[in-house]
Amino acid sequence: MDDDAGRGGTAAVRLLGGVSLAEALDTADPRAWTAFDRGAREMIRYRSSLPPSVTGEAAQARLALELCHPDGRVREAALDQAVGHPVLLPLLVVRAGDWVAPVRERAREVLDEVLDVETAVALAPVILRVGRRERGSFGVELLGGVLRGAPRERLMPLYTHTDRTVRRFAFRLAVEEGLLSPGELARRASWDDDAVVQTLCSDAAVAAVAGEGDWDDVLEPLLDARSPRARAAGVTALRRAGRPERAVGFLADRAAVVRACARYVVRQHGTDPLPWYRERCADPAVPPGAVIGLAECGQRADAALLWPLFGHPEPRVRARAVAGLRTLDMTDVARLLPLLDDPAPGVVRETATALLPSAGVLPDGPLMARLGVEWPRQVRVAAFRLLDARGGIVGLRAAVALLDDPDDKLRAWAGQSVQRWHPAPGAEHGDPEVGELLDRARHLFSEYVLKRRKWEAGLSA
Repeated sequence: MDDDAGRGGTAAVRLLGGVSLAEALDTADPRAWTAFDRGAREMIRYRSSLPPSVTGEAAQARLALELCHPDGRVREAALDQAVGHPVLLPLLVVRAGDWVAPVRERAREVLDEVLDVETAVALAPVILRVGRRERGSFGVELLGGVLRGAPRERLMPLYTHTDRTVRRFAFRLAVEEGLLSPGELARRASWDDDAVVQTLCSDAAVAAVAGEGDWDDVLEPLLDARSPRARAAGVTALRRAGRPERAVGFLADRAAVVRACARYVVRQHGTDPLPWYRERCADPAVPPGAVIGLAECGQRADAALLWPLFGHPEPRVRARAVAGLRTLDMTDVARLLPLLDDPAPGVVRETATALLPSAGVLPDGPLMARLGVEWPRQVRVAAFRLLDARGGIVGLRAAVALLDDPDDKLRAWAGQSVQRWHPAPGAEHGDPEVGELLDRARHLFSEYVLKRRKWEAGLSA
């Protein structure tokens, strides 16, 4: 039994123990209902019978179990009674996708009778979750039919629902029915954290004003959006809005997709963005996005503008300079190595990434020295990343050196490296240093297991 079914079975056992439905499971969580359906069915299958007829909350609990009973006749008989218990309507939705045809058809008839706008809004999360199943499309179609003619204010709770599947459904419906203005769609695109909703709403907002309309009401929310997708949609729309000159302000955006859209709009307007990037990178006040933007559309000769930025006081500029040189395929090991000691973690990460293709020729002595606990975490991580990529006995030395590192994640990474280590092709399998390293690794593993057991014993004492 998987975890979901296990939680559902636990809820069923609690119901049999006299706990109320609201206490046994989270009735607002659609996953709780589908888990309860599976878990209760497994639990009942190993019991001879359910408790005798009861009243009150106990009767509601019994009905919930009957709606999930392994016997289809029991499930079907419980369907009509569920109508009198609104809290059990999610199980009616589950039964509308039942594998037994008579149960499924009767559940659909009952669901069709009870589903009004208010109930549809409340049951939408369960309906959409069950809708992903093989026989779950009926509920989704019924939900769409009920909500399609609903007043727009009744759908507002769905636009801000915590379940992104619900929000996606609601906004698709809003776009199809024209329930939200272009400005409202643009604002939703700028607020929502789901990529599908961002794209859906921003595309619909731009399309709605493409012919005629208030571009300001659409462009401003999109261009100010936190989401790169929404900003990119706004920047691209500048051309259709007849304001391509504003795209220049996004050539140094922090997101690559926005920079690419800005370059497209600027070029369509007849301007080459490359001179703009070169001018900005020669300025001490260069924005970080301009540094990587130069590499994205520049030439290898533009590396001359990026090398000096290794000493720039802004860490993001230094990091983008390293990334830009990697993009231009202008990696210089001698110049990059000192940046492994940079105080900014982002610079160290970018430097390690740029040096990875050269890991086999890097001096292992300085990198091994940087595995010591006196070095900042980002330096130890970068050094091990490069030594581990090198492999062979050098990689094994590095991994064993970190097996007692105080950082849990780094220690676990080193342990995994030791476990999958094997000699490099052509290496001597009988190398005594390899044997010593592996013996030390086994010793440290044993010590760790012992400490772990003592810690767990202390918790349970």
